[in-house]
Amino acid sequence: MSSLIHTLGVSASLAFHDVFSIDDPDLLAFVPRPAYALLLVFPVSPSFERFRVAEDADRAEYDGAGPEEVVWFKQTIRNACGLIGLLHAVSNGEARNFIDPSSSLADLLASAVPLRPQQRADLLYRSAALESAHQSAAAKGDTAAPMAAEDVDLHYVCFVKSGHNRLWELDGGRHGPLDRGELAAEDDVLSPAALELGVRAFLRREEAAGGQDLRFSLLVLAASDE
Repeated sequence: MSSLIHTLGVSASLAFHDVFSIDDPDLLAFVPRPAYALLLVFPVSPSFERFRVAEDADRAEYDGAGPEEVVWFKQTIRNACGLIGLLHAVSNGEARNFIDPSSSLADLLASAVPLRPQQRADLLYRSAALESAHQSAAAKGDTAAPMAAEDVDLHYVCFVKSGHNRLWELDGGRHGPLDRGELAAEDDVLSPAALELGVRAFLRREEAAGGQDLRFSLLVLAASDE
């Protein structure tokens, strides 16, 4: 995934890293900080689907356009939640400052931001730059987000911190971006407060629903090791 964002135009000074534990301070200490975005990856479960449907039932479909607190992409391409999660990670918060202004990603965002969600989704669907970057990353052996023809059951949810110190959950399969709560100025997406509002809330819901074997992984966008 790091190769894919670099091909699109994100500085090589940023990369995705595995987070092996959010409970072991020693393992967490290996992750570079600050953490700009956190991707939660998991198999879709019946309990997640029930929660998603119930929470979205009282929410109007997001129809925003133009510069707002976060950039959200509606997912309309089959099996594209990995790609959408990646775009959410690099398009929001401090991470956006690492995008080369002359890159294809900068051009894509400049075109996407003024549009409403369905128009943004159509733009992604037609983007030759995204398709080319995906193929380039795959050729290099990088783990890239799956494309529409691939049969996958993994779901990607992105957590980012906005410039207003709010934790946002960004999932292209929801009705819109979700404000999960306030963070302190010094917090990042791996801070105890952010984990409590985001990943731990997800884990508590799954456990309460009877999930005995919770399978998930975490990827964080932070400074590169190189």
